[in-house]
Amino acid sequence: MSPVSLADRHDVVLFDLDGVVYLGPQPVPGAAEGIAALRAGGTRVAFVTNNAARTPRSVAEHLVQLGVEAGEEDVITSAQAGARLLAEHLPAGATVLVVGAESLRQEVLAQGLVPVESADDRPAGVIQGYDPTLAWPRLNEAAHAVQRGALWVATNTDSNRPTDRGLVPGHGTAVAAVRAAVDVDPLVAGKPSPPLLQEAVRRTGATRPVFVGDRLDTDVAGAVAAGMPSVLVLSGSHGRRQLLAAPPGQRPDHLARDLRGLLQPARDVELSDGTASCAGVEVSEVAGALAVPAGLDPEQQLAAVWAAAALAWRAADAGRQLDVAAVLAATPDVP
Repeated sequence: MSPVSLADRHDVVLFDLDGVVYLGPQPVPGAAEGIAALRAGGTRVAFVTNNAARTPRSVAEHLVQLGVEAGEEDVITSAQAGARLLAEHLPAGATVLVVGAESLRQEVLAQGLVPVESADDRPAGVIQGYDPTLAWPRLNEAAHAVQRGALWVATNTDSNRPTDRGLVPGHGTAVAAVRAAVDVDPLVAGKPSPPLLQEAVRRTGATRPVFVGDRLDTDVAGAVAAGMPSVLVLSGSHGRRQLLAAPPGQRPDHLARDLRGLLQPARDVELSDGTASCAGVEVSEVAGALAVPAGLDPEQQLAAVWAAAALAWRAADAGRQLDVAAVLAATPDVP
């Protein structure tokens, strides 16, 4: 009997996009093949994004261009989650000031709400999402509406976003601009807040979902907040250094080099006093430092990092910080 893969433990795999499926305009190596193999094995997949400016159709089309099979029904965006969040707090037909792209306006309409253009229309709500053509007067209108009592929803608060030329200011900077003029915080739909992943569960009908991401502070934290297990892949933003130092609320349930790790059995860790073992690799705590065997191959190095993380987290929770220099030195093939 073949071992059960990590994906087989779940009925739907939810993927973050940037850093997991693609890096800017380029696919993550092996991502398209890995997703195709998951589907061939009967695993359902869906794609989740904090970007409220792109429609599910445009995201799906981009994925297809990268060799990933996807339809618009497979994509869940923070615009969808944000519009639903508004609808849960406002009566049907309520007016909403939309500060965002046309895709966000369409999601507001789909929830039975009525978009307006000015704070002078006395909207019951304000929804703010990323818009690459944003003009400052739109932020002024949002601030005026919130000051007059409108319910404020932000699709996400990412402080920056990756591009093929490097990091640029994210939608969170526009949210912060409005926050500087008002005395309330917005309700937030996107990761790490739970509504986006809750929307993904609702749309996919998942009962045993798992979320796959490359960031601890948004992806893993979002999964924790939504009450679902997570997989950290090392193909994007965060790597072994951040993993070893992860605080409570940002600790993944599983670790993989990239999303193809879902096709393999889960790497489970066995903890005992002073030691942790994973896939036959034992890491130990000695005089306040972690000790790792020498001469490990790349897969054993990944197992060593995962075992070391379990020991580092246990120590941190007890108020102790372990020296992880030996772990970093012994695992050069792990990002």
